[in-house]
Formats: sequence, C-alpha cells, structure tokens
Amino acid sequence: QVQLVESGGGSVQAGGSLRLSCAASGYPASRNCMGWFRQAPGKEREGVAAICTSGATYYADSVKGRFTISRDNAKNTLYLQMNSLKPEDTAMYYCAADLYGGGWYFRTSWKYWGQGTQVTVSS
Repeated sequence: QVQLVESGGGSVQAGGSLRLSCAASGYPASRNCMGWFRQAPGKEREGVAAICTSGATYYADSVKGRFTISRDNAKNTLYLQMNSLKPEDTAMYYCAADLYGGGWYFRTSWKYWGQGTQVTVSS
C-alpha cells in the first residue's frame, strides 16, 4: 500500500522560504517520477514541479528560479524548497507519485496522492 505524507507547510511573509517534505512508504522515491501540485481555494489543482528517475526536473513557469524539487532515495523522501515566496503561492500543496500517462502537469497523469500541507504567504 502506497502512502505519501507531506509536511513542512506553514505561514510565512512574502520573500520568505519553506521546505516541504513528502515521506513515501510502499513506493521507492527513486522509481518513476514524483511531483508537487498545489490548489488554491476556488482554483484547479496545478502542477508545480516534478522529478523523474533520470534526474530530469520540470517546473511550472510561475515557480522557475524560486522553487527546487529534489529527492533523497535513501530516505524515500521528496522535497520542495520554496524561496522568494509570494502571496500567490498560497495553496494546499500535494505530493504525487507514479506518473503513468500524459504530461506531468496534469492531475490525471498521477496515480498516488498525499493529503496535502497548507502554505500561506502573507504580504
């Protein structure tokens, strides 16, 4: 049984930083791809970043240069380092695993999901 548990969310002021973690059980972090999505109230869930077995990383244009996705295979954990946070980054952030079809930025392309961790950025 695959379980993804996010942590590290919180409230910060604009310009601040947070690091999100996603602990995976029943799913090797080194396998296939893992990613981060976010969903703000009243909006669709959108892809933020993804990392695949090859080491390739992918980012939404809105976070390029500010966010960094990485993984620790030994700890079976995915990370998202978020710097220079903006109020528009406020959302529930979700970890996703096992990209099985379609583009990484599509919610429907992922098989497993965590419960989310809230990030709130104040101006």
